[in-house]
Amino acid sequence: MRTMLCGMTLVALGLAAGAARVQTQAQQPLGFFITSAGSGDGAKLGGLAGADAHCQALAKAAGAGNRQWRAYLSVAAQGGQAAVNAKDRIGSGPWYNAKGVMVAQNVADLHSDNNKLGKENSLTEKGGTVNGRGDTPNQHDILTGSNMDGTLATGTGDTTCGNWSSNADGSALVGHFDKVGGGTNPTSWNSAHPSKGCSQQNLIATGGNGYFYCFAAK
Repeated sequence: MRTMLCGMTLVALGLAAGAARVQTQAQQPLGFFITSAGSGDGAKLGGLAGADAHCQALAKAAGAGNRQWRAYLSVAAQGGQAAVNAKDRIGSGPWYNAKGVMVAQNVADLHSDNNKLGKENSLTEKGGTVNGRGDTPNQHDILTGSNMDGTLATGTGDTTCGNWSSNADGSALVGHFDKVGGGTNPTSWNSAHPSKGCSQQNLIATGGNGYFYCFAAK
């Protein structure tokens, strides 16, 4: 009887510890997500301000509107305004997804092989998964305009769809949230390859849907 009671006590303690871990994880504030919807107008997001507002609106609908949200997007220098690197506008971390999983401790961790991004953890603000490579339709291309280190991608052509104001001409650097696919850097979450164009149709044709990353900066 004593052995049975001890066994039951150990099981109870194990269950309690497991419940405590789940509770602690669930209590972490939402700090990162992939937009569950894009602008619907290709890469025409209304610039950084429009993209940030979209992040804020989605976060508010998910009950996390008390934080300051920023889109993970870089922009080129234009009209007297300096270039902006995506990594410099998202705060210092740590960032947790909708299920309470820490995807990165800080900016350096986010841009290292250590981050916990990927199909399992790169969720929408609602906690849903996004279609990746192998799903129909494939929507794993995420707009960033960035290099793998989070800085503005520069080259001979457009990398930000006219600083997120174009739904026609230009191109955007995209990442693969599921870390698989083709392109120059197929396993990169933020800098896999250029998009075919900036229209909704061209983003879909490349393997995306106009989604982007949102991070809580504060």
